[in-house]
Amino acid sequence: MFESTVTFLDWLGIVVFSLTGALVASRKQMDVVGFVLLGTVTGIGGGTLRDLLLDLHPVLWIEQPLYVVVCALVSTIAFFTAHLVHSRYQLILWLDAAGLALFAATGAERAIGVGAGPVVAVIMGMITACFGGIIRDTLSQERSIIFSYEIYVTAALAAAITLVCANALGIDRQVGVSAAFGVGFALRGGAIMFGWSLPRYRSRQGRAHENAVC
Repeated sequence: MFESTVTFLDWLGIVVFSLTGALVASRKQMDVVGFVLLGTVTGIGGGTLRDLLLDLHPVLWIEQPLYVVVCALVSTIAFFTAHLVHSRYQLILWLDAAGLALFAATGAERAIGVGAGPVVAVIMGMITACFGGIIRDTLSQERSIIFSYEIYVTAALAAAITLVCANALGIDRQVGVSAAFGVGFALRGGAIMFGWSLPRYRSRQGRAHENAVC
């Protein structure tokens, strides 16, 4: 039962992230090939990098080419329907938040499943969640969402840490994945709605040279 749930969440994350890539393509007024390209790299980019770093062979979409087919299909549908969305940017933000939380949880869970330690699992969860969006923004010449003032990478890390801690405590895996998704989505959702952010570095006057201690 749990494996089917994780598989469902993984597919849902693929669809959601592919849709965010396609919606970015719509804002850039790309053709259908551009939609498919951005949708596909967003959907499977983070998972591909994770599998390469974990030395998993073959990587997810080579083992299961249906991932690529679904990304392309979702992106193509978006090409014909994106104009029906009133505020594509807001939809991108919320879909991205859901995908971020899903992939942080399932990415960390996959790393644990192949024997990775807690620190590596957290990092792999973050990579799975964030790097598809980074590739998307780079290719579309958008200012990357990770550079926004609001919490983003932190939400992915929190979700991955929640999953790893739940696993270490022996909590049921399904509960752990659900909790990790809830934590990640709540943090990112709060950042979208209320502008939550971590304290940022502020420039300040340095010590005068003549007062410096030698």
